[in-house]
Amino acid sequence: MPPQPESAIDRDQRIGLQRIRDFLKVRTSYDVLPLSFRLIIFDTSLLVKKSLAILVQNGIVSAPLWDSTTSTFAGLLTTSDYINLIQYYWQNPDAVKRIDQFKLNSLRDIEKAIGVSQLETASIHPLQPLYKACRHMLETRARRIPLVDIDDETGRAMVVSVVTQYRILKFVAVNVHETQLLRKPLKHLNLGTYQKLETASMETPVFDVIHQLVNFNISSVPIVNSDMVVTNVFEAVDVITLIKGANYDELNLNVGEALQKRPEDFPGIYTCSMDDRLDTIFDTIRKSRVHRLVIINENSQLVGILTLSDILEYILLEGESDDSRMS
Repeated sequence: MPPQPESAIDRDQRIGLQRIRDFLKVRTSYDVLPLSFRLIIFDTSLLVKKSLAILVQNGIVSAPLWDSTTSTFAGLLTTSDYINLIQYYWQNPDAVKRIDQFKLNSLRDIEKAIGVSQLETASIHPLQPLYKACRHMLETRARRIPLVDIDDETGRAMVVSVVTQYRILKFVAVNVHETQLLRKPLKHLNLGTYQKLETASMETPVFDVIHQLVNFNISSVPIVNSDMVVTNVFEAVDVITLIKGANYDELNLNVGEALQKRPEDFPGIYTCSMDDRLDTIFDTIRKSRVHRLVIINENSQLVGILTLSDILEYILLEGESDDSRMS
């Protein structure tokens, strides 16, 4: 049987994806950075509780680490590391009394002890093509990547900034007009997660959700009622809100009680349907700070989860040959 001619919507989808890839290959990670920004870097000798206070005070959820004893970049501290620490204390109750003494350089040992992924250490030079940074993020399953340059005078590494998946996708949404060509609905794309979805209810203990985040290496858990109607999403960053005052008793709350402690400016959750298309999703990313979309049906029941990692992987690898995917 002769091959079927390419439909107009398939052609537009292919052209749109190629334009995005071409754009990412000629732009560098430097290009994504705003004209003015601040960068907070933690020394690995800093106490964990102090690092948490600084994150909360500055409204950030991650920070590069610096080892002053060797003058080297030491990885990226994220909300996952704090969640892993909580999991460690849950498994080792006797260690709770030492919580105020733990330093950031202890996190590797803690994460090794509970058998989870250790501190993110991936980085990239800021002058490398943005496409390469994206591929590196996919390969390491990182949601953000530090930009590390070399000082011309000392020859030592220096952290320039951190680029997130959201910032990259918003950069694409703002600058690549051809995202409007991505008009195939989600139901016709291999995009998102629809099987073995982790869920919780408003009555679920926060500790149970933390176990889900750690054991399945995920950053959020949809909150549903008995009819699987989505009522909210518990995110990894919600744990930081609970323990920001070093009051670990807050972890004994249930999900409903915990979500009431979100800041007043919390933007809410974003949803979409299987009929939505990437052109409209990119438009949402351009206008709002989106980290994931919960896919629901006409009755607001949970269908799947669409993460920024899913979108990034699709725009980079969809339609590519196996050799290209491996390169």
